[in-house]
Amino acid sequence: MIYFQEKQRQEIIEHARVEKPNEACGMVAGVRGRAVKIFRGTNVDANRRVRYSMDPKEILKVWKEIDDNDWELLCIYHSHPHTQAYPSATDVSLAFYPESTYVIVSLMDQDNPVMRAFRIVDGQINEEEIGILPDE
Repeated sequence: MIYFQEKQRQEIIEHARVEKPNEACGMVAGVRGRAVKIFRGTNVDANRRVRYSMDPKEILKVWKEIDDNDWELLCIYHSHPHTQAYPSATDVSLAFYPESTYVIVSLMDQDNPVMRAFRIVDGQINEEEIGILPDE
């Protein structure tokens, strides 16, 4: 299970809304399964409406801050602007961090976004629970 404060969940959803019709992407640092910082990424993929690829320079900065603070990579997130919050075949083929959780935000229903989490290891998809904590 991974945990977000409500304001962190809303920050990820807002990022997805701002980037629509393109996919948003980012990373989340955490400690013992709890999110501590959201890193909004820039989707540099040429086909940003159906794929995501975070800017490599941003990824290096995120990893440095994670290392400097003894955090862990809690999850990698992206949005599905027009489809359900479930890993696509492309998502599965590009799941290069088996130790990480993948969070997907669906904006199929703009007024009721859906946020789900998955582990993707060797092509196998397993859903994880997301816990929402009160804001601190």
